[in-house]
Amino acid sequence: MQALAIIGVPQDYGAGRRGVDMGPSAMRVANLNTSLAALGFAVEDYGNVSVDQPESLPPSNSTARHLPQIAHNCLRLSKMVEKAADDSRFPLVLGGDHSIAVGSVAGIAKHYRKKKQDIGVVWIDAHGDFNTPESSPSGNVHGMPLSSIIGQGPRELTHLRGQSPMVAAKNVALVGIRDIDAGEAANIRASGIHAYTMREIDERGMRAVIQDAIRVASEGTVGVHLSLDMDALDPVEAPGVGTPVRGGLNYREAHLAMELLHDSKKLVSMEVVEVNPVLDIANKTASLAVELVLSAMGKRIL
Repeated sequence: MQALAIIGVPQDYGAGRRGVDMGPSAMRVANLNTSLAALGFAVEDYGNVSVDQPESLPPSNSTARHLPQIAHNCLRLSKMVEKAADDSRFPLVLGGDHSIAVGSVAGIAKHYRKKKQDIGVVWIDAHGDFNTPESSPSGNVHGMPLSSIIGQGPRELTHLRGQSPMVAAKNVALVGIRDIDAGEAANIRASGIHAYTMREIDERGMRAVIQDAIRVASEGTVGVHLSLDMDALDPVEAPGVGTPVRGGLNYREAHLAMELLHDSKKLVSMEVVEVNPVLDIANKTASLAVELVLSAMGKRIL
């Protein structure tokens, strides 16, 4: 029986809109733990990373809002992820805003670095998350984690566990983007990562795109970290997200991506972020997030 560790990160101050701090609870309420157990996993819930209440925080830097607190939370998370992997448990992280991904990736990368192995990343998102404090029009750090992971961002994040980059740009696949800031687009083009827009999914189909993404993230690596932002889905499917954008993945495209990622046998860790119950309808988005986790973990139709 495969062992799995669930880690919640109830943080929303990396985003511009409140509410995603309740995402971990919403997914647990949607029967995540019992559903994974029914799938055959030995589930251990590590609880939540301790996160300060936003109202208690001092005024923040306008170019990278609440960066010290986010870096501190990411450091806590990275150590929990590393411990889970050290204990032979698959780390499943529940967000929270997408800035927490720096902690998830730092932790799993640190685990494999001790074995002199590298990881790749498949990042499924409506947004590029590739801003820096210099390019960001909002200063929201949830728009900066992917650039930080490959070493282009605030030092507090890029060097979270001492080594930068955490993942080589050539092993990063960004899938489903459709809402990119002008400066961010330039960053992506210059970075060396592989980016797949919604147009490419429309033209080639999800199967071809996700297989490309898996190949990119797997080449020369021990495995793949999956970062799933629920705003990658169309708001018709997932209304309760931090930053909804029309024209996203439909229900079956999202499930197919998860199923193919599972079939690759490359996944070493996963996170699901940006579920916002404040904006949701009867916990619809959290329930869908749980469904997608189950598909990524091996649930099949037959």
